[in-house]
Amino acid sequence: MGAQEIQPEPNQDIELMRGISQGDRWAFACFYDQYCKLLFAVAFRILNDQKEAEDVLQEVFLQIWDKAGTYNPTLGKPISWAVTLTRNKAIDYIRAQQRRTKLLEHAATEMLANAPGGTANGTVHGTQNEELISSAVAELPAEQRKAIEMAFFGGFTQNEISETLKEPLGTIKARIRRGMLRLRERLEGVV
Repeated sequence: MGAQEIQPEPNQDIELMRGISQGDRWAFACFYDQYCKLLFAVAFRILNDQKEAEDVLQEVFLQIWDKAGTYNPTLGKPISWAVTLTRNKAIDYIRAQQRRTKLLEHAATEMLANAPGGTANGTVHGTQNEELISSAVAELPAEQRKAIEMAFFGGFTQNEISETLKEPLGTIKARIRRGMLRLRERLEGVV
């Protein structure tokens, strides 16, 4: 009997979730086949973009695979948990896009404000500053560099970085802070 033929009932959903938490690929496939269309519809309704909804759906199912062991059946049905994950992930996706847009707008405004009349000299100094900053970031320890790149160039929140890198939130915050202090020391008076 194939995974598509199964129509889980609430108790079967709980059993599937237990199986997923133990690494059972068949249970995961059954859960996916049963609920992927519903979860896609939730993501699409929030994002109104097919590709973005597909990206969110993929992230949600990865999260279900990774965190099925944290599902608590006393708090609701597995599908309710999955819908909540999808909703939250879609909202996080919108917030990350807004942060990236604000960062790009801020960077463009700053570049225009610091450009000395759009001269060749200003272009050269801008390029030199960019190279100095890139060089300073490259000299950071790998874990600080990765966290800073994800936060400032990838638009990730500190919570998202923590989840992605599977590191405690406090560790991520400390890495970003130490990295930013090193960058400030390195670039002070130069840029």
